[in-house]
Amino acid sequence: MTVRDITSVIEGFAPLSIQESWDNSGLLVGSPAQEVHGVLIGFDCTPELVDEAVSSGADMIVTHHPLIFGGLKRVSPDDPVGLALMKAVRGGIAVYAAHTTADKVIGGVSGAMASRLGLEDVQVLDEEDDGIGLGAVGNLPHPMQAEEFIGYVKSCFGLKVLRSSRPVAIPVTRVAMCGGSGSSLIGKALQSGAQAYLCGDISYHHFFTPKDFMVMDIGHFEGEVEICDVLFSLIRKKFPTFAVRTSVKLNSSNPVFYY
Repeated sequence: MTVRDITSVIEGFAPLSIQESWDNSGLLVGSPAQEVHGVLIGFDCTPELVDEAVSSGADMIVTHHPLIFGGLKRVSPDDPVGLALMKAVRGGIAVYAAHTTADKVIGGVSGAMASRLGLEDVQVLDEEDDGIGLGAVGNLPHPMQAEEFIGYVKSCFGLKVLRSSRPVAIPVTRVAMCGGSGSSLIGKALQSGAQAYLCGDISYHHFFTPKDFMVMDIGHFEGEVEICDVLFSLIRKKFPTFAVRTSVKLNSSNPVFYY
């Protein structure tokens, strides 16, 4: 098995050609021809995830967020990104990221969010060509009052807390969503006819919403983390006997703490 064998499966699902212009999805460390004996899947490529790969015998890491995102001016063990890079190179571990590539296919991040909510008639929210694009929108199986819907969202995503604008006074029947930082799609969510829009990293002023529309910040990690299960399933389905596993620390890898 080679790195190319693994990346071809992922890119058959989420092609690199569809990533956003500012993104850095793809193979970030290693060679496509490198032999792979095991794959570890995580959300962020942290030094701890690289340590886990080494200890488990995995020589390839697949994450959602890219390890190298902005321009690197130095690689230092005093910086988490630098330390992870140094550990990966030292350990001969290839590192791959499926970021906005996995955001823009309906079976990816936003589609997984819609599945958690049990939405029906799910479509891409901000559609581009060939049915790809950011976000998703769909219909609830039955109408819910706002307070009931808020509790439902917390239950579906395992949330201790969420931030919401003023709850709408009408039943919620249609829901839009975008994993991660989704404030830029609030306008698209309004146009879609949704009464509620779920995403992460919403700023203060976005909570001033029009009548009959509410926004809900469920957290960046919380909205996107299920993509790890999607990536695991892709590789396991193609190579059922291959050593692929999800990080044992995935659920505790959220860098945001709530008190």
